[in-house]
Amino acid sequence: MAYPVYLTIGNIPKEIRRKPSCCAQILMGYIPTTKFLGITTKAARRRALSNLFHTCIQHILALINSIGETGIEMLSGDGIWHWCHPIFSAFVGDYPEQVLVMCTFNSHCPKCIVPSDHLGDYDCYPLWNFDDTRDVYLLAKSDALVFHAACREAGLKPVYHPFWEFLPLMNIYLSITPDVLHQLLQGIMKHLILWLTSPEVFGPEGINVCCRSLPPSHHIAMFPKGITILSWVTGTEHKNICRILIGLIINLPLPHGQASVCIVKAACALLDFLYLAQFPSHTSDTLKHLDNSLAQFHHNKSVFVDLGLRRDFNIPKLHSLIHYQTSISLFGTVDNYNTEQSKCLHIDFAKDTYHATN
Repeated sequence: MAYPVYLTIGNIPKEIRRKPSCCAQILMGYIPTTKFLGITTKAARRRALSNLFHTCIQHILALINSIGETGIEMLSGDGIWHWCHPIFSAFVGDYPEQVLVMCTFNSHCPKCIVPSDHLGDYDCYPLWNFDDTRDVYLLAKSDALVFHAACREAGLKPVYHPFWEFLPLMNIYLSITPDVLHQLLQGIMKHLILWLTSPEVFGPEGINVCCRSLPPSHHIAMFPKGITILSWVTGTEHKNICRILIGLIINLPLPHGQASVCIVKAACALLDFLYLAQFPSHTSDTLKHLDNSLAQFHHNKSVFVDLGLRRDFNIPKLHSLIHYQTSISLFGTVDNYNTEQSKCLHIDFAKDTYHATN
């Protein structure tokens, strides 16, 4: 097992960064994957794992602390020397990794202070205050009881000096970026497919019958046995299912003869958001359409509650869609920071490395 950490540079064109063969991302190191089984208390073990992670990343990024503000001479590809200020700009990872980096708790947003029981609301909340959070972690060298009490009051994990505490010219809460693979394809789309194929909505058999009756078409993957029999669905398979999902449900009746208009509207809104979010370039108009599609879903989502499928929508990955517009405006299109690229790097840096060992 390995926990590789990769680094790339923001001014590399995304056409190059998206190709693993271009080596635009480099391996910085491997973080230990020990489980600390010698620690019997689960809370203490989780705390030790968090401290280990932050200590390792702090060691990897140690140079940025010293030269981020003062700068350093660097030679560019055209042979010209520049005075550069390397800073930590964005963190790319899935939800558990975001929670680990931000020192927040599961079922909470790692970016903003939304209460855990309001994650399903279509409301914007202010980001965590970076200065206040840093002041809390500066108490780590003081009395342990005071430090733990301050963390508990702030809703943070008692990590001994997170790696981003002293990084210059950055705000870690702005640096958390969207993740299409885990938030949309393996997250929200996975939820949507489960909702649509549940017995309370269209049922697995009705969806599979429509799947088997679809005619072959160009660039469309066929599922001759249906989609509900898939046991381990990859991101690519979720992409292929999304291409045919509306065609599967458009004329299906609900169990009690109810109209399926709101369900189709909710599914269309999420699919619109998925495809709009992946645009290779954005304007203020496309970002407005992105926001409108999310609003359309929230306007129609109550149909799943009416059918008894869900009691609420307090899903962190659903709430994260609210932050897409801001992140795209700050860091560019989502193909700049999709974890799908680093998954390809795992083949060389994790899997092949593991097979080379004894």
